[in-house]
Amino acid sequence: MTARPRLSSFWHDLPREGKLLLSLVVVDFLGRGLTLPFAVVYLHQVRDFSLGTTGMLIGLGSLVGFAVVAPGGALIDRIGARKVMQGVQVLLIAGSVLLAFASTIPVAALALVLQGLAFGVIWPASQSLIAAIVPTELRQRYYGVNFTLLNLGIGLGGIISGLVVDVDRLSTFQAIYLLDAATFLPSAFVLAVPLRHVAGRPVHEDEDGERPSYLTLLRTPAVRTLLVVTLVAAFVGYAQLNAGMTAFATVVGGVSTRALGFAFAANTAVIVVLQLVVLQRIEGRRRTRVLAVMGVVWAVSWVCLGGAGLWPGTLTAALLVCACTTIFAFGETLLQPSIPAIVNDLATDRTRGRANALNSFGFQLPQVIAPPIAGLLIENDLSWLYVASLVAGSLVIGVLAISRLEPLLTPTANGVRAS
Repeated sequence: MTARPRLSSFWHDLPREGKLLLSLVVVDFLGRGLTLPFAVVYLHQVRDFSLGTTGMLIGLGSLVGFAVVAPGGALIDRIGARKVMQGVQVLLIAGSVLLAFASTIPVAALALVLQGLAFGVIWPASQSLIAAIVPTELRQRYYGVNFTLLNLGIGLGGIISGLVVDVDRLSTFQAIYLLDAATFLPSAFVLAVPLRHVAGRPVHEDEDGERPSYLTLLRTPAVRTLLVVTLVAAFVGYAQLNAGMTAFATVVGGVSTRALGFAFAANTAVIVVLQLVVLQRIEGRRRTRVLAVMGVVWAVSWVCLGGAGLWPGTLTAALLVCACTTIFAFGETLLQPSIPAIVNDLATDRTRGRANALNSFGFQLPQVIAPPIAGLLIENDLSWLYVASLVAGSLVIGVLAISRLEPLLTPTANGVRAS
């Protein structure tokens, strides 16, 4: 077996276009980090919208984003990922500028709809653009490094905005939203000028073959199985971290919001510190086995969360919640390089946009259905069942990955390189 490529050679081997994209990730997500923690605070406490209206506005943006995933994937396959990404950037800039001056509900709604349209398409478009630029053998490392820089940008943005914003000073919130808009300008320039030759309208040499469609994709057993794995992973993973975990920690564990903030900061720090190390360890290994390990890691993280409920309102509970988010972060460093790489190794140039949109759908659908389920279980004193279902679901990921997905993948799609 050949030696695993060193991460030190990654930048050297990366095409110029890939270097340009990767160089801007921190800037792109710095703006996201500036505004992400304060959306509810801004609309409710600064703009004086009721809490119910605020929730409906944010939910409207999420609903729009979910609705455009499928047509967005088809559009990528029709006109190319670069052009779609340019449209996404226009929407994000317009949405952030409008939010900065959203003194009325209709203006805020329009701004969040624009952002929802962008966020619904940005994942499949960016993943497809990366796949169009980065060779197969470098994609897993690229996705991992990209995830590290993404979290670094969000983390830095959150720290900066936390030091700057003041609910009694509207101008501080306007500043972070305008700065958020400005962070997309460098990427807009790069796509319009240095990368103008990349991923225009795809050239399909096999036009006489079956027309690309989601139905055609789903007829492929590997694609179907990977979608199931993604749905399970997203349901017991991100959908819970963003909603159910916080509800359990505060309601059952009695953990303060300040301690919860430290837990999420620890999550980001672990990703930034460990991702490059993990990339080196998993390079050349079967991605399905990496996903199985991730499932075990997440099961341990949810056991820690369950432990917090045994000592509510104590330092032990706070430490266990922090342990949950940090261990979960380790699992993220295994997941994020692996699934996107499998998706794009299974896809062809004709179906790449739809394939990444299906993957995005697999991550987004659980975000819609998981919070109500988590809330119902926790509210009805079934927190033990909630935690048990997350532990069991995490272990199911490994079973599906090894017993169902692995036999359907080629060695290349599973990350195994020829010796």
